Amino acid sequence: MSRLGALGARLYRGEVGYDFIGKRKFWYALSVLITITAIAGVMVRGLNMGIEFKGGAVFTIPSTSVSVTQARADAQEASGHDAIVQKLGNGSMRIQVTELDTKQADSVRTQLAKDLDVNEADINADLVGPSWGATIANKAWTGLAIFMILVVIYLAIAFEWRMAVAALIALIHDLTITVGVYALVGFEVTPGTVIGLLTILGYSLYDTVVVFDSLKEGSKGITKQTRWTYSEVANRSINSTLVRSINTTVVALLPVAGLLFIGGGFLGAGMLNDISLSLFVGLAAGAYSSIFIATPLVADLKERDPQIKALKKRVLAKRASAAAKEESAEGSSDDAGAVEDGPEDAVPGAPAPAAAVAGQRGRGGRGRPSGSGRRR
Repeated sequence: MSRLGALGARLYRGEVGYDFIGKRKFWYALSVLITITAIAGVMVRGLNMGIEFKGGAVFTIPSTSVSVTQARADAQEASGHDAIVQKLGNGSMRIQVTELDTKQADSVRTQLAKDLDVNEADINADLVGPSWGATIANKAWTGLAIFMILVVIYLAIAFEWRMAVAALIALIHDLTITVGVYALVGFEVTPGTVIGLLTILGYSLYDTVVVFDSLKEGSKGITKQTRWTYSEVANRSINSTLVRSINTTVVALLPVAGLLFIGGGFLGAGMLNDISLSLFVGLAAGAYSSIFIATPLVADLKERDPQIKALKKRVLAKRASAAAKEESAEGSSDDAGAVEDGPEDAVPGAPAPAAAVAGQRGRGGRGRPSGSGRRR
């Protein structure tokens, strides 16, 4: 068995574990800090909305010797707006300029043909109206709201309302972080980005439900015992599914990282960044929130229940009583050992005198107390 598999088995059996619930305040503070940073990024820098949302024109230029930097400068000078230039695989270029109407697009096309030394008829221009982008945005928000409502209803029925609330907060947490990263990095927001966001919500929810299912199974009849508190059962549920969460997250992140860093960064396929960044950040945030946010929130909400509060008091009282009995038993054995050891001035921890040891062996046999043998 591999080391990770052995660790997973030990975590599942409860032999080892990390106190996620006990350190939840630290993870809450870290999440609040990350969320504030993300919101500040959106408020300060804003989102770089794509042409599909703002409207504009996309010019496809045939193969030319002009560099991407020069083409960007020519497009910005011709249009008066910022331009996004991408080199395509066949040597052609894709120039995207936002906020252009039909008349402006025609003049920009003519100017680009002169500056880039290509035939104007070979330049393909596609116009996108802002109303189409607004429709896409409204449908995306509507779909997101319906998704959230259905998630809350399902979790409330399948589990309980506390888990539904915790899962909803975790999903909002993942969305906020992903959107904030887009604002800070400056990547363009396109319909592919929206698809990526909806995809990560499903993945994050799956990872959270796995932990919730383990918690539901482990907390059945919890008020009928006095060995574990609810928070301890929740912590064990996280640890028992920890290796599974790590494995699924790593396996999911590897291909997405290939799209983002190799396809979008190394090969220069910038259009892959639209969806790959949202998937990469969202998958990582979803795995984080299911462990450090959702389940600790459930434990916090559950600990406010009167029955769970009473259970915690009983468990702590039983442990305190057991600890007191152990201390009393240890004290009694220490006193008895002090009487048998011999003189009062014997040094604590020093080896027992040989005569005393021989006497004990003679009286009781091989290490057994006297009288423990069978009388004949």
